[in-house]
Amino acid sequence: MSELKIGRKTSPWAWIPSLYFAEGLPFIAVTVLSIQVYMQLGLSDAEVTFYTSWLYLPWVIKPLWSPFLDLVRTKRWWITVMQMFLGAAFAGVAFTVSTSWWLQGTICFFWLLAFGSATHDVAADGFYMMGLDEHEQAFFVGIRSTFYRISMVVGKGALIALAGLLHKMLDIQLTWSLVFYGLMALFIGLSLYHRLILPRPVEDADRQQASASQLLHDFCQTFVSFFGKKQALTTILFLLFFRLPEALITPISQLFLQAPLRKGGLALSEVEYGAVNGVVGVAGLLLGGIIGGMMISRDGLKRWLWPMTAAITLPNIAYVYLAYELPESVYAISAAVFIENLGYGFGFSAYMLFMIYFSQGEHKTSHYALCTGFMALSMMIPGLFAGALAEAVGYKLFFVIVMVSCVLPFVMARLLRIEGDFGKKH
Repeated sequence: MSELKIGRKTSPWAWIPSLYFAEGLPFIAVTVLSIQVYMQLGLSDAEVTFYTSWLYLPWVIKPLWSPFLDLVRTKRWWITVMQMFLGAAFAGVAFTVSTSWWLQGTICFFWLLAFGSATHDVAADGFYMMGLDEHEQAFFVGIRSTFYRISMVVGKGALIALAGLLHKMLDIQLTWSLVFYGLMALFIGLSLYHRLILPRPVEDADRQQASASQLLHDFCQTFVSFFGKKQALTTILFLLFFRLPEALITPISQLFLQAPLRKGGLALSEVEYGAVNGVVGVAGLLLGGIIGGMMISRDGLKRWLWPMTAAITLPNIAYVYLAYELPESVYAISAAVFIENLGYGFGFSAYMLFMIYFSQGEHKTSHYALCTGFMALSMMIPGLFAGALAEAVGYKLFFVIVMVSCVLPFVMARLLRIEGDFGKKH
């Protein structure tokens, strides 16, 4: 029996589902619920997208501080402490959203949520590798992904729908205060639960810790080697622009689907929006990702790069249809949202697999972390001006501009060089 198994007596089923549910929910709170709150409290589209896009920054710079977490305690310690910290940050949002200075207060605590969530991501993913052997890591990778997606359904669907129901009885600020107090209680409970149930892998508890200067030296080395790799500049451009259409649509779609008819929106209620985007949309995203993974496993990344580029771009025309037709049927809206998310989930498989492809070789973990930083930056920068652009030209023309921007992902895909049949199952 290995040292790992001696140090761990808890079944992975007892902690992996809850750990990855806890990883996904704060991210959804920061990137989706913040938009919902500020939209309902009266900010303009330009203000909403500008303020909330900055909240991606902790995930952009996460690779800069993640190596230094090992200098203080264990991954297990970081998980439980960060979950308690996230509970406190949720409480801060809940308290300040009901005050006269709600904007300044909630922005501050959403920032703390973002930094806490990014740190929790690092600890949770590192603990996953320490707490399981290779066979278990492979077996539970689908389980962790499933519960991360469930957190998206809860955050994008159930919580927004719940807020809609409460809003019929309470004012907006009190409604969101109660929702975030509920999240506070959930994360305090998760922290206490994981403090009891998480295993204690020997590798996590007794590892040799490097000094801060050694970690800084190693990080600089991996940073230099990242930019020295073949097609590094092309890769960075690919990571920044391949998802440009989706990065423009993501914050605006949430506003457009709920905007009143006089503003050119579809006027969905919170309950309807929760069902359409949080359930139907996530289902399309999940299904597209599963199919994409299967196709790459069968034929390799190179074979599917162009079809996946088309899938991540062309279905955005669904929003052009919605903006011009303004259908009243929730079923028609749901179908359009499902198609767009299905294409995005399918095409995003190529994006994720290329990051793994580029990160191969020495320092692959650190190189992959840097790739995820550029991935977060690709969502942050377009969001800063998406709202202002939508306000300036209107939703109809905005979604047409999004379709024009679909040229860039094809250009980026054309520049890539993928050797062999990477991703194909042998």
